[in-house]
Amino acid sequence: MKPILKTENLTHIYSAGTPFQRSAVEHVDFAVYPGEFVGVIGHTGSGKSTFIQHLNGLLKPTEGRVLFNGQDIWSSARVTHETRFHVGLVFQYPEYQLFEETVYKDIAFGPGNMGLGAEEIDRRVREAAGFVGIGEELLQQSPFELSGGQKRRVAIAGVLAMEPEVLILDEPTAGLDPAGCESILAEIRQYHRAKNNTILLVSHSMEEIARNAQRIVVLDERHIVMDGTPRDIFSRAQELERIGLDVPEVTKIAAALRRRGIPVDASVYTTEALKEQLQSLKGGGAGC
Repeated sequence: MKPILKTENLTHIYSAGTPFQRSAVEHVDFAVYPGEFVGVIGHTGSGKSTFIQHLNGLLKPTEGRVLFNGQDIWSSARVTHETRFHVGLVFQYPEYQLFEETVYKDIAFGPGNMGLGAEEIDRRVREAAGFVGIGEELLQQSPFELSGGQKRRVAIAGVLAMEPEVLILDEPTAGLDPAGCESILAEIRQYHRAKNNTILLVSHSMEEIARNAQRIVVLDERHIVMDGTPRDIFSRAQELERIGLDVPEVTKIAAALRRRGIPVDASVYTTEALKEQLQSLKGGGAGC
């Protein structure tokens, strides 16, 4: 299978040629494939935000290339422009970018820029709103009258309505309470199942990444330093700690159980998996 999105020797230097010159990502080779759900983690300053802003052409590489379906996204102005419809990026706190008079118009803004007809725009708006739990009764309201969580959903729906083949979400649950976090993530999972598109989820929460990603990419000091399944990544707890990251709480519990002589897998990363292992050790008995 060919990658849908790929970087080759991606390097970005801010303020190049000035006394303030600094590199944000260096020589990054990365590939993501159709239908993958990839988690992206790294401590503050690791290069995550700079990296993802290259993937839909918001930033231009100082060196290297970004390829979408095998084509350099900077090969022409037209290709760069079109890539932004195919690779959707939801920024952290995207509700700050709402500006239209109604929820409907805000969600319709992206599809409208794609030159679609009114009927197709209407279908996309209503479908995207449905995915994020925005009811028909809210579509004609001002987005500024909504709650914080509803505004977040409207902003995400505006990107979903463009039906991107790759959806990148930068800390989509930042600032939300636990119930709001899980609700947003459940909607993203539902969207992924329905569309089978490619998703990159950037998060500081190891629990969020563990519950959702099929593959995890770890950035540190401007480079990708790990790339593998959640089991692969979270089995390297000491390495993660050395670069300022953590593992899910359930992985810590599993490691503590092993130290006490209980033979559970120390790289387990979901509550469900740990529960199954403990039940198995008890001979399949109920309760744990």
